[in-house]
Amino acid sequence: MLNIKKDGTDSALTMTLEGRLDTTTAPQLEEELAANLDGVTDLVFEISSLEYISSAGLRVLLSAQKIMNKQGDMVVRGATDEVMEIFEVTGFSDILTIE
Repeated sequence: MLNIKKDGTDSALTMTLEGRLDTTTAPQLEEELAANLDGVTDLVFEISSLEYISSAGLRVLLSAQKIMNKQGDMVVRGATDEVMEIFEVTGFSDILTIE
């Protein structure tokens, strides 16, 4: 299960992800991004409550990064040790801006 909380203004959006981002829940995040990224120049993913991310979840983050490369900045904040290890093993720590 994945809970997504959105907070922000017209140009800044913070998405707080809680639970698991995997093949079952990745389409849910994709839909939220498709509906909310118009005009956003600052995108933040707050993932301190994200327990797990699969390759499907990584793909959604990569897709968001590609969109934001054209229209602004994207930051991933609060990765747990477990999620950070997945970012490092997959090379995503070099692709994403992680704080």
